[in-house]
Amino acid sequence: MNLQRLSALIKKEFIHLVRDPRSLALAVAMPVILILLFGYALKMDLKDVPTVVWDGDGSPQSRELISLFDGSPYFDVVLNGKTLKDLEKAIDRGDALVGLAIPADFSEAVLSGRASRFQAVVDGSDATTARMASGYVSALAMAFSPKLAPSFRAPISLVSRSWFNEAMESTWTLVPGVIAIVMVVIAALLASTTIAKEWETGTMEQLISTPIRKGELLTAKIAPYLVIGLGDIVLSVAAGRWLFGVPLRGNPALLFAAGTVFLLGSLLFGLQQSARLRSQLLASQVAVMASYVPTLLMSGYVFSIADMPMPLRWLTYVIPGRYFISILRGIYLKGVGLSVLWLDLAFLALYGTLMAVLTAKAMRMKVD
Repeated sequence: MNLQRLSALIKKEFIHLVRDPRSLALAVAMPVILILLFGYALKMDLKDVPTVVWDGDGSPQSRELISLFDGSPYFDVVLNGKTLKDLEKAIDRGDALVGLAIPADFSEAVLSGRASRFQAVVDGSDATTARMASGYVSALAMAFSPKLAPSFRAPISLVSRSWFNEAMESTWTLVPGVIAIVMVVIAALLASTTIAKEWETGTMEQLISTPIRKGELLTAKIAPYLVIGLGDIVLSVAAGRWLFGVPLRGNPALLFAAGTVFLLGSLLFGLQQSARLRSQLLASQVAVMASYVPTLLMSGYVFSIADMPMPLRWLTYVIPGRYFISILRGIYLKGVGLSVLWLDLAFLALYGTLMAVLTAKAMRMKVD
């Protein structure tokens, strides 16, 4: 590999990137944009759920129950219905997601020590929200049963504690993974078009006629996006800390090392599609479908791998984003080091090596 030729090629690639302000702006602004989108729009915490109440009892006990729900961070009583029909209409219109119906004999049952019941109606059109809301209703009812009925005593007292994410904020889980999404998007939308663009504009024939070697060209194509990707890691960490208070508890050097390995593999995959297909549009589409979509949906970033069907769970083992997401959360939230994360890092290194071999084979330095 000739260092003089390589430096000239890298300089050329940086000049091309600077002369394409749209791509440069996309690469620089992407971390902040994605963190804002995933941090605010993709929150999985259930808070202030609109709730409608019908109190058929009107007793101090029923009002206390209502105040317990309204005072919790999970429910917001937006309407007190006069009849049971008002509760049904509010849920039908979408004004409320949860309805609490308290029967007329509620206080009588509480005071007499009998089993007291009230009904919770949940809008099941959003299955995830409905499942979470039902769980919170049950938890509140169980937690406050001793308060409403002093004669009731739970036989077991459970004290639970959440490690690494004490407030159980979904933002803390999602924001670290944005780094993986940014890396994949850079490879899918930017790197996947570089070699194809050379073929479409006719400049590839000129490069082939020079003494440039395959490895030099691939290295030069990767270099600008590698620099941008590492800069995006810094932006993502800073934005996550400043906007959402997500801590970086582990070693920043290990984060950059793992990010470099993952980014190299992703960039090589994008270059492979670009070299093989020789069409910017087709290469970017294939790269998006084969890298971005699996990373978003099947890496454990948004959806738990444990909840997936067994065939899909096996399929996740070939998705590099799965290992990088695990590394990100381990470094970010748990603060663990290489002694814990070495296997995930080894899989990423294996993936990068495989992509390097396949990309070198796909790169044909001749005109068909």
